[in-house]
Amino acid sequence: MTAPPAVDTRPLPHRRGPEVQAFDSVHHLPLGLPHETRTYSCRRLNRLLADTQMLYALYKKHHWLMRGPTFHQLHLLLDRHAEQQLAIVDLLAERVQSLGGVAVGDPRHAAELTRVPRPPDGVEEVPAMLARLLQAHETILLDARDAARGVAERGDIGSEDLVVSEVVRGGETHVWFLAAHLVDTPLTRA
Repeated sequence: MTAPPAVDTRPLPHRRGPEVQAFDSVHHLPLGLPHETRTYSCRRLNRLLADTQMLYALYKKHHWLMRGPTFHQLHLLLDRHAEQQLAIVDLLAERVQSLGGVAVGDPRHAAELTRVPRPPDGVEEVPAMLARLLQAHETILLDARDAARGVAERGDIGSEDLVVSEVVRGGETHVWFLAAHLVDTPLTRA
């Protein structure tokens, strides 16, 4: 009886390979959607994905830097919103992949594509941080509504459903919660 060939189990940590699918390309999957539709959807979803990745990072930054008498409540709220944005990031990326595209995954690439303005490197006042989050949400919501219409017009109701149910509805709820903290009402009445 011959012994089976030895298997080399050493890790190959320096292995590199060729790029097997370029960003902004779409390979065929039998989804019943034309190539042009899938290409359009992937581009729109990747733009939302880049913006949502930046919004997630913005939430985490402000969560860490929160200050003042409402620290605890806002610290927890911003962390919860960040977790929800991270879930949306995953859903958007998986939708791009399921359409045959390549999801923007490198934060440096997302930073090149985003339209969410970069915050200062330091700490802003709490109302400014909340206003910055509201501005980022509005940027995303405007694009999300337009993207939902565009993908629906091309017959991609799966992407439309994702954008409306997760990005738009979730974003609107986050805006509502954040805006309530920017009401100019004292914590106590004198």
